[in-house]
Amino acid sequence: MDMNMNMTMNGSLPAPAMKMSSSMKYMHMTLFWGKNSIILFKDFPGSNTGHYILALIIVFACAAGVEFLSQCRLIGPRWQRTAAGLARTVMHTVRVGLYYMLMLALMSFNVGVLLVSILGHAIVFLGFAKGWTSVVASPSD
Repeated sequence: MDMNMNMTMNGSLPAPAMKMSSSMKYMHMTLFWGKNSIILFKDFPGSNTGHYILALIIVFACAAGVEFLSQCRLIGPRWQRTAAGLARTVMHTVRVGLYYMLMLALMSFNVGVLLVSILGHAIVFLGFAKGWTSVVASPSD
């Protein structure tokens, strides 16, 4: 029986050897703590501490924006129906876009990103619960 040495037992060619790229060295599939990661964009923040802090600020802003758009009532009863519907649609679209950006950032499995995201939600929610914000449209408007 003549067996070709380049073939596997089932007759197919062997898979090419996988090479680890430089961007895969920060990929994690479990929660981890550290600044060496990839958040949202290739090689960002990488191992740069300043970029990691910037990424945390961006995640905080996304989480705060999502919570703000979820809690605020900018549209008053005097708005025309078409304008109110259009404004609600725009707010919903922006909120969903921020949610997806936040979800992608959380998929970096970085504990710092997770904590900053929770903190952004909590601070804005607390602001609405305590009445610190004045953007809620009152029924008398």
